[in-house]
Amino acid sequence: MGKNLVPPSGGDDNIHPVDLKAALEERYLAYALSTIMHRALPDVRDGLKPVHRRIIHAMSEMGIRPNSAFKKCARIVGDVIGKFHPHGDQSVYDALVRLAQDFSQRYPIVDGQGNFGNIDGDGAAAYRYTEARMTDVAALLLEGIGEDAVDFRATYNEEDEEPVVLPGAFPNLLANGASGIAVGMATSIPPHNAHELCDAALYLIKHPDASVEKLVEFIPGPDLPTGGVIVESRENILDAYKTGRGGFRVRAKWETEDLGRGGYQIVITEIPFQVQKSRLIEKIAELLLARKLPLLEDVRDESAEDVRIVLVPKSRTVDATLLMESLFRLSDLESRLPLNMNVLSLGKVPKVMALNEVLSEWLAHRKDVLVRRSRHRLAAIDRRLEILGGLLVAYLNLDEVIRIIREEDEPKQVMMAKWSLTDNQAEAILNMRLRNLRKLEEFEIRKEFDELSNEKAEIEGLLASDEKQWQTVAWEIGEVKKKYAKATEIGRRRTQFADAPDADIEAIQQAMIEKEPVTIVISQKGWIRALKGHMSDTSSLTFKEGDGPKLAFPAQTTDKLLLLTTGGKAYTLGADKLPGGRGHGEPIRIMVDMENDQDILTAFVHDPSRKLLLVSTAGNGFIVAESEMVANTRKGKQIMNVSMPDEAKLAAPVTGDHVAVVGENRKLLAFPLSQVPEMSRGKGVRLQRYKDGGVVDVKCFALADGLSWSDTAGRLFTKVGEELREWLADRATVGRTVPKGFPRSGKFGG
Repeated sequence: MGKNLVPPSGGDDNIHPVDLKAALEERYLAYALSTIMHRALPDVRDGLKPVHRRIIHAMSEMGIRPNSAFKKCARIVGDVIGKFHPHGDQSVYDALVRLAQDFSQRYPIVDGQGNFGNIDGDGAAAYRYTEARMTDVAALLLEGIGEDAVDFRATYNEEDEEPVVLPGAFPNLLANGASGIAVGMATSIPPHNAHELCDAALYLIKHPDASVEKLVEFIPGPDLPTGGVIVESRENILDAYKTGRGGFRVRAKWETEDLGRGGYQIVITEIPFQVQKSRLIEKIAELLLARKLPLLEDVRDESAEDVRIVLVPKSRTVDATLLMESLFRLSDLESRLPLNMNVLSLGKVPKVMALNEVLSEWLAHRKDVLVRRSRHRLAAIDRRLEILGGLLVAYLNLDEVIRIIREEDEPKQVMMAKWSLTDNQAEAILNMRLRNLRKLEEFEIRKEFDELSNEKAEIEGLLASDEKQWQTVAWEIGEVKKKYAKATEIGRRRTQFADAPDADIEAIQQAMIEKEPVTIVISQKGWIRALKGHMSDTSSLTFKEGDGPKLAFPAQTTDKLLLLTTGGKAYTLGADKLPGGRGHGEPIRIMVDMENDQDILTAFVHDPSRKLLLVSTAGNGFIVAESEMVANTRKGKQIMNVSMPDEAKLAAPVTGDHVAVVGENRKLLAFPLSQVPEMSRGKGVRLQRYKDGGVVDVKCFALADGLSWSDTAGRLFTKVGEELREWLADRATVGRTVPKGFPRSGKFGG
């Protein structure tokens, strides 16, 4: 009869209330721990995550060695998920594929046959088509696995055993790098050069307290499978290795190819690590179409086995460095490789480690593996010596042994009693074949006995001496170094180091904007637009109802515009970022943070070599260099300190050696320019004194050329030398009534 599943007494008694917060915390913590320990973070000792370790172990169990035949990836994946890794077949195959890609792994662990994807981002063929076997790197990682080098644990269904960590004779963590995102932590380690890692490890064996500064002499930085150029400063690299956190700027490697007659093209031969080539070229093409790269004419992909991206400049006069600098800014031709050496220390504790700590833990693991393998070998020698000792007794008493075996009912017990043999020895004698009774066999047994005795003495000496153990570890590392030396094709350094050229930031920004003539139009109510071309006649322009023209001036899209408000603030806008000529443009107030009670005083094309004379309504003023007025934020820059009712009123370009000021009271005053101070911000000094009213106009002029103005009819008047004497005085005086013929508007321009 089936079991009754209905709880007794209505079911209330067997319901246990659980605090939701506590339950969620407990279960999420368990999930987080599982992700950290068994999925995302590599072990510092062999540099592998569980999925990679299980793939290598499964291949080892299947007998797929570097020198054996290739086996279908479907078989390998099936074994991995069936015996060791109960996860999706696609995720395991993706991990296997990545281990075989020479553009992803600096030293591939899997030797793939078939389509394993490419640098353009195309995926591998399905696992029923591809085949794989181990590389020599995988064999090194497994070296000694059958000699009790590492601990084993039961697999998920407890039918098999799997290694907790691999022996790891190859410095895999740093050589191949790792990346993974766990819960609340991540890891990101770029690949390095194995030769350099071995050099640093050998130095660390001799000097266990070596500083990171010293180790960086051996390991100057990452060595990426795709090459490229690292342009990070030495201080930043050192700091990253010291703290275990940082990053490296990597740029594509490029050169110019001469096409004759002064023409050239740029060829990119290496791109940054983990950048998809096809996506990179698409991005450059998009930038080209969006007219963000005015120096570039065309981009072509001429790659075959090697990377070859051709960039065609607009003209032969284009500076190649400037073109590349603009591309580095806008595309993935420059990318940042993060370094976050967050790994499982001793396979248990997640920890961000410095370079010396990572290498020290690997070396400690190698020594531990050596001791365990030596003890395993010692136990095997002892077992063999015991048997050889028994066999020697048999040879010395051969006739007696044969007699006992033929005549006694319990020959084993008799022999053990007669010659004090152990059970194993008696068993070995009884299992001997007749063909082994040759006379020669005794010499061979004695020879093997002596050789094993010598080996036993050596191993015992090794186990007793810490120094000998380190010497052996150093010898093993030396062998790996020979195999992956920089002189070999796989071992040569691929990534170079360079300083980024000190390019002019202004010039680079100009290089990113298509240079076109525009006319900037600003309305009285503060709407701005940029019309294509230089318009001489702006009278035909339309404005919103109740609005009209305020300013219109020619510019280039590469220009910066300076806007000055009545509140004394300066704002900077890029001419290329202004709305086009369709419609009425956009209000300046949505582009910059302008106060509501302020208006636009003036706007003009920024000229860094020019100086301006700023004047407030009350007649205060000072000189400011235009380069001081540039503000790179929406907030702008306070230049002239004014408070209502006083406002910024005029901005005149500084020329000559004198200043002429006219007030609303129609008094004109001229004085030397040297009396006005140059400041980057302030209230200024009094230029002209008024009883009431304020300033109307100001003009800088050269005394030798005289002061000019034009009237409403367009006639030009000039007063030179003696004619100006009655208006020349010191700053902050009242001045004299304007000369005859001066415009009624009180402005020098009529």
